This record gives sequence, structure tokens and C-alpha cells, in this order.
Amino acid sequence: MEYASGDPADDLVSLLDETDLELPAPSSKVWRVLVVDDDPGVHSTTEFSLRGVQILGRPLELLHAHSAKEARELLTREDDVAVVLLDVVMEREDAGLSLVKVIRDELGLSEPRIILRTGQPGYAPELDVIRLYDINDYKTKSELTQTKLYTALTSAIRSYKQIRALASSRRGLEMIVRASTELMAVQGLHRFSAGVVTQICALLELPPDGLVCVQSTNEAQAPRIVAAAGRYRGLINSTLDNIDQDVVRSALTRCLSTQRSFFDQGTALYIKGSSGKALAAYIDTEHVLSDIDHQLLEVFCANVAVGLDNVQLFARLNESVFVDSLTRLPNRNRLIALLDERCQNAAASTTLALVDIDDFADINDALGHELGDSLLQAVADRLTRALKAPVVVARVSGDVFGVLGPDGHVTPALLAAQFLLPFECQQGNQKDSQQESLQITATIGFVRLADSSGKGTEVLKDANIALKRSKTRQRGGHGYYTQDMGADIRERVKLLRGLRSAFESERLFVMYQPQLQLMGNRVLGAEALIRWKTEDGKFVPPDRFIPVAEYSGLIVAIGEWVLRTACRELNRLIDLGYPDFRMAVNVSVAQLRHPDFIAMLQSALADTGVNPAQVELEITESMAMEDVNFIVQIVDQIKQTGVTIAIDDFGTGFSSLSQLRHLRVDRLKIDRAFVNEIVAIDKGCDIARMVVELARSLHLEVLAEGIETEQQAAVLRELGCHEGQGYLFARPMEPAQLVTWLAEHRG
Repeated sequence: MEYASGDPADDLVSLLDETDLELPAPSSKVWRVLVVDDDPGVHSTTEFSLRGVQILGRPLELLHAHSAKEARELLTREDDVAVVLLDVVMEREDAGLSLVKVIRDELGLSEPRIILRTGQPGYAPELDVIRLYDINDYKTKSELTQTKLYTALTSAIRSYKQIRALASSRRGLEMIVRASTELMAVQGLHRFSAGVVTQICALLELPPDGLVCVQSTNEAQAPRIVAAAGRYRGLINSTLDNIDQDVVRSALTRCLSTQRSFFDQGTALYIKGSSGKALAAYIDTEHVLSDIDHQLLEVFCANVAVGLDNVQLFARLNESVFVDSLTRLPNRNRLIALLDERCQNAAASTTLALVDIDDFADINDALGHELGDSLLQAVADRLTRALKAPVVVARVSGDVFGVLGPDGHVTPALLAAQFLLPFECQQGNQKDSQQESLQITATIGFVRLADSSGKGTEVLKDANIALKRSKTRQRGGHGYYTQDMGADIRERVKLLRGLRSAFESERLFVMYQPQLQLMGNRVLGAEALIRWKTEDGKFVPPDRFIPVAEYSGLIVAIGEWVLRTACRELNRLIDLGYPDFRMAVNVSVAQLRHPDFIAMLQSALADTGVNPAQVELEITESMAMEDVNFIVQIVDQIKQTGVTIAIDDFGTGFSSLSQLRHLRVDRLKIDRAFVNEIVAIDKGCDIARMVVELARSLHLEVLAEGIETEQQAAVLRELGCHEGQGYLFARPMEPAQLVTWLAEHRG
């Protein structure tokens, strides 16, 4: 029988409205009737009356129970009982009616039809009892002749048949909904197809025995078998042409070519999603399927088609998530997944290498992104051709490739060899393309999985640590990750988290170290110094947390807070009677390079209302010489605000007179290292003398920091140094201590 595609749901509804449905035959092929009566004669009479009788084309099978208890036990273990002929009065006057309640409520049997019989008309049940417990008929034994018994049973069996048909279709629909939901969650065509076989066989109450083939988008290629079960299991991954069973091959071929389902020789179901890919499923059916089976299978196919679309959508998403679009290599996500798999095998001797193309950004800028993309494709092609399975090559980021494989297959020598010859790249479209030969180098970071720990993301981080360390040492070189590297990074991360928390919870504070005029020890001002005290009361040295703050960018927010705090303290000191007090604040290169630095400085000055001339910003000499053009420009902008500028740690860098002349600075600070040398070694004051003379020639003030002894101060005075700060005069103090100290040293 053939079924053209239509709306299966509509067909099913119309089918359920018919009065004479063809139900799949029970396993017994008979109508089973249970006779419940405590009179043995009733059993024998009923047996005699129904001997050889067929109803709706099937014979009857009588089951016998002589009490309500026996009937309950029998119904608990027997299936497919169509009718119960039940005596009302047995061991008790209400034994029959009580059994009806047990059948419907306790055993939950709603399909069997119940005909009550009684030899005592006075015990007839009330009408509401009949309605309440779904009793099909009620007869006295005297009026239940052979003909009337046949008539009552025929009516009851017909009702039972219709109820079972409706229940069967309901269960089928429930299975379809459940199966569709399960198949929607399946990812991958092979698993989805295997699920189709399983669900169809479950729907038809058959053992899993069938196959599914998929139609190729290329018409020249034969359909391929993607799932099989039972006797067909050996056909997986073969083509439809290789099926030696003519019936199966013919059914599937006809199903795909006509785009229809067939139920004449076995069951061949056509499933097509909206995206175009089609499946054909073949199932061996042991008996002729009923109309309800046909309709349910059509509904099943319509629902499963949505799942097929889901599988194809997942395949496309999977490609976008795990495949690099430019090189077609596995991407970062896929590499991490592979690393997770390798990490689970502790015995595996596996190495991950990160290969970073040197100066790739310059190539992109100079020669264009099109040539840059071609270079990446050429590198990907060479690596994959040279490093075959089991090595995996992936593209981790813009110009970084990951190479994962056994230790002996992923080595510095082997990877470096891939960059000895130039790469042939193409620029322009195919018609006007030009060949470019590029000689490049690559820096490589290695990590052995045995030396790492954790999941794939951690291994990738360790490899990246090794790569960055290699870059700082030598471009074009390589290095292996060690546990010490990881400890350094983890300590830095821990420190950063603690610093961020301390800043947010206001555990950072500012101390102030006075600056004095060396001739007469008159107080000129103070330098604001940030301090960090942990929750357990320990101090973290600034030389530990300031570099972390600069590296992370947190220094921008911290620096603004220090500036505003110092300006507010300056206002307080002025109000206390120190009108000429100067406040020095350190700024880092990360702050200066922030695009909003000048706006932040102007805002802080305006909000606090301080005189800009009494605020001095300190920048280090190494910072000033790092990018002279930028520093000259930013210093000019700072000077326009009225703030003065000092160069800190002077003498440690490599400043030249010509460079300093372009910087509009006000003060040079002699580094404490040179102050310590003044009296410690021969000619120890040479650098200090040079700084003082240089400042004099540029008309700048000089301040020496780190003065700890009177002898150092005396030499500095003799050299002509104007100002100083250090433990000789005062240690850094909190605001209240500073006020007290100033009162004691008021000139």
C-alpha cells in the first residue's frame, strides 16, 4: 500500500473518527473474556454457550475466576482481557461492585468492558454506580440467553476495540512527541539516524532491526548508509548499491526517488528536512501494519524531519565553533577540547607548541591584509603537510598556530625547519594575482602536558607563558614551560586580585614624606606615597604591587585616587597654616598614555580647588626616555595646567643634554643609589655632582632622595644640591603624624 505525503496529523484525526478501526492484533489473536462467578455451573454454561463463537472475525478465549480475589490476581498478571462477565453477589453481597472499583481505580484498567450478571434482581446497582465505574451492561442471569449473551459480548467487544484503538493512537502520539524531543537533542547525523531506527521499532513494538541511508547532495554519488541495527549492522558506511537484499535496496531506492513512504514490502519511510537533506529508513515488519500504524509513522516522519533540520543546523554551528574559517584548521575551541582529552590520559607523552609568526602586524600594515591572509594559509598548509597524524595543527589566534602531538613529533628542530624556506603568497584576485615570496621567522613556546596541570585551558595558558618568555629573550627562538614560570604568573595573578580587592575595599592609603631645603632645613613640601596593608596586617612593598598595577591597567584608577587624595591633603595643610606647601605625586607611563589623563588631571585640580603651581608630578627618567616625542608632547600639555614636573630616579637612565632641553621640567631628583655612594666609595659623588651641574646649566632645581646621614647631606650641600628628602629628616607618615611633625618643625 502506498501513501502519498499529505498532512499526517489531519489524516490521523479523521481516522480516529471512524467507528470500525482495524487495530493491530493482540499477540493471542483472540478476544479474551474473563468469567467471574462463585457458581461453577455458570462457568460451564457460559463455556457451552460460547463454544465455537467468533466475534468480529476472532474466536473467544475464556478465563475463569471463582471469587473477587481470584479475579483480581488474574487481572494483575494477564493482558488483553477484553470483557469481564462479573457476578454481582459472590462471597459478599457487594463483592462484584467492589471488584469493579478495584479494576478501575486500583488496577487502573480502563479498557476492559464490564458486564454485570446477577441471579437476584434485587441487587441491581443504581444508575449512578454504573456511570461512576464505567459498567458496560447489566443483565440478570435468567434473561442472558445464548443469543442475548452473544449480543452483549459483541457490543462490549466492539466498544473495547474502539477504546483500544484510541488508547493505542494516544500512546503512539505520546511516543512520537517523546521520540521527537529525544531526537532533537541528538547531535550528529550518525547518532540521529541510529535514534530514528530505535524509535520506529519502539513505536511498532519491534526489536531494533533496520537501517537508515542518507541521500547525498551530489546526485552522482549513491546514497550512503549512516545507521543500521540487527541483521543490517554490517552495512554501516557502505553505499545503497552494496545492499545485496533486493527487497531492501529496491524499497529504499523507490522511497528516495519518489520522496514517499511505502508499507508494502517492509516499511520504507521518507524523512526530509527543510534544508534539503533526505533520509530513508527501512524497517522489517513482522505483520501487516494497520491504518493507525501507517498514520502514526507519517506523523513520526513529519516530526523527525524537524530533528533532521536540527542535526544539520548543529553541523553548521559545530563547524563555525570548532573550525577556523580562513585556514580550515581546528580553531582554539577545538584545540582546547583535544587538550582536555589528552589531559585525561596521564601516561600520554604529549607536547603542545604555540607558533607565533614574528612581526606579522608589520606585514599586514605594509603589504595589506589580503597578503597577510595568504601568508597564514601558506603557513597552515606547510605545517599540516609536514606534521601528519597523529599531530594536530590548529589556528589559535590571529598569527598563532597550535601544534599538538607526541613529544617526539613536536620538537623545536622540526618546527623551526618549517620556516627555513620562504612562503609563496598570493596577492590580488585570480585574474590579476601577484606572487610574493616572504621569508619569515617564528617564535615558539612549548609545554609538555606532563609538566602542566589542570584542563586544556590551563595547558594553553602555560604554553602562552613559554611563548611570551621566549619573545622577551629572542625573536625567532623557542622555550619550554617550567613550573617556576607558572608559579610567577600565579603569584602575579594572586597579587593583582588582592590589589583589586584592596582598592575596592579602601585598604590602600597614602603616606607623606617631607621634602626640605638643604640649606636651613626649611620644609618645602612632601611626596605622596601609596601603601598597601593586607587584611592580616602585613605590608606589601610598592615595588611588588606597582608593576602589577601598571601591567593590568589598574594603575590608572589607583593613580587618580592618589592624586585626588594628595590634593585634598594639600588643601588641609594650607588651611592649617602652610600656604606655600608643595605636593609631589608619582605618575606612571600607563597613566600618561591613557587618552583621558589630561582631562582627569584638570578635573582633579578643579574639583579639589588646589593651586596647580603647588602640585608636582614625578615621572621616571627611564619613562621620559622611552618615547621622547610622546613625553615631550604630554609634558607640554601638563605644563599648560600649571602643574610642575620633576624627573625621578635621575641618573639611572641614559638621558642626553639635547633630550632634556626639549622637556619642560622643573626639577631633577637624584636617585637614592647615587646618594648612598657619595661617602661609600671613591669618586662616589661624581654622578651627583654631574646631575647638579646639569641642572644648573638647564636652570633646574635638584632634589636628592634617600638621604639617611648628616654626612650625605653635607656633601650634597657642598655640591650645590638645593633640596632633599630621606630618613635623616623624616620617614613617610600618615596625615595626622605629618601635621604633628610639621608643627614641630615650623621654621
